[in-house]
Amino acid sequence: MFSTVAVNGEVRRWEDLPLHDFAQGFFFGAGFFTTFRVDTGVPLFLVRHLRRLTESLAAFPEAVRAPPSALLHVDAVRASLRRCLESDSALGSRFTGIGKLTASDGRLLLTFRPPAPDAERLQREGRAVDTVEANAYRHGEPLPNHKGLSYFRQFSLMQRLPLLANDAGHACELPTANLFMLLDGALVTPPLDAPCLPGIIRAVLLDAGRIDDMPVREDVIPLTRLSDARACVFTNSAVLATGVTKLLGRALPDSLSLAARIREHVLAMASREG
Repeated sequence: MFSTVAVNGEVRRWEDLPLHDFAQGFFFGAGFFTTFRVDTGVPLFLVRHLRRLTESLAAFPEAVRAPPSALLHVDAVRASLRRCLESDSALGSRFTGIGKLTASDGRLLLTFRPPAPDAERLQREGRAVDTVEANAYRHGEPLPNHKGLSYFRQFSLMQRLPLLANDAGHACELPTANLFMLLDGALVTPPLDAPCLPGIIRAVLLDAGRIDDMPVREDVIPLTRLSDARACVFTNSAVLATGVTKLLGRALPDSLSLAARIREHVLAMASREG
């Protein structure tokens, strides 16, 4: 992570931040975050990220002390981001990487990190999903719909990257990504009450309604239907879309081309949304 950060719009150094300013978030996980992609200094889908962050804060007003609402306005965040990039030569105005907004303790913290080191390889080669974490979620559990700072469950599974399933035997998501499967000619993703995170790229695809001639929709995906999938991808804001080349031991060679089509569509949407 880079040392330059912003707290409530003020450019600071990470090593100078006092822990007591973020005590609720650190000790109790009482806060939310969103991670967004920055391409040559431009944050992708920032309005969507801020909307989700604001909605999570509004859902738990007594548990999380929200930062002032003016700080969550897109213009304020863009200005804060610009000040950080211009003040640090290690970042620079054409920085490409990952930004993160964390809201807790009445503060909005903006941090940066380089692109994922394996992002290009994942786009080129895809990733296998070899295992299922059964009963990882309870159907209808509300907290996975919010990207909270209590993130250890997902963090502990990141390297293994299992498919997370609920107590009803339905697919939910991956530890840090939404799941899409090509089933019956449609690109299908689990519904929010599976549960899963309302991911930004997930929302972009659902709002589009289709990719080329392929409908995009929410639907329950029983684990018994995984063998029917013709292709599979996972999506998140950092790498956009990654092809699952092998799902529980079954090769899915069409996943790489599907992921490429999705990335092209998402980047086109990002340029239109600004």
